[in-house]
Formats: sequence, C-alpha cells, structure tokens
Amino acid sequence: MFSLIDNAYAMAPPPGAEVGPVDTLMSFAPLILLMVIFYFFIIRPQNQKQQEQKEMIDALSEGVRIQTTGGLIGTVVKVKEDEVTLEVANDVRVKINRNYVHSIVTKS
Repeated sequence: MFSLIDNAYAMAPPPGAEVGPVDTLMSFAPLILLMVIFYFFIIRPQNQKQQEQKEMIDALSEGVRIQTTGGLIGTVVKVKEDEVTLEVANDVRVKINRNYVHSIVTKS
C-alpha cells in the first residue's frame, strides 16, 4: 500500500522546477469546461423560459383564458398595470397579481 504513495511522489515535478503558463491553463481547463456546460444546459434555458414567461404576461389581454400558479382557471376581464381581474364563474371575479399567471389555456 505504501508503494503507491511513493510512486505518487515520484511523479511530481522536482522541487524548484518552473511551471509554465500552459501547465497553469491546462489545470483550469476542466473548470472552464464545466462552466461552459452549466451555461448551455442550465443557465441559458432558464433565461429563455423566463423571457417567454415575461412576454406572455406582457401580452395578456381581455378575453384570454388563463391558469394561475395556484391552479385557478378563469377568463381575463380587466388588465391593469400589476393586476389582472379574472372571471372564474358567472359574476364571480377575482383580482390577482400579474406575476401569478402561469399559462394561457385558450384564446377567445
């Protein structure tokens, strides 16, 4: 078992040897590659989804049937700056914050 440790020390550069810029860059290459992978598979799709959600909320208009994040489904009756009035049944209206709109169910 101790022979493995001796071999590991034997593979290290001799003390006082200079480490060049290429060696330093190659030691950071896996970290840089990992950051690029995270960007393309996690950060970028999340930003695109947030942008689509913002565009959908900005495009809300009267007569659109929507679903809220709480699962409530209703027809948009009135749209204000930060507030949406939904009609969930005959003569039953609910006011919600615009940010709680989850998706558009149908457009009428």
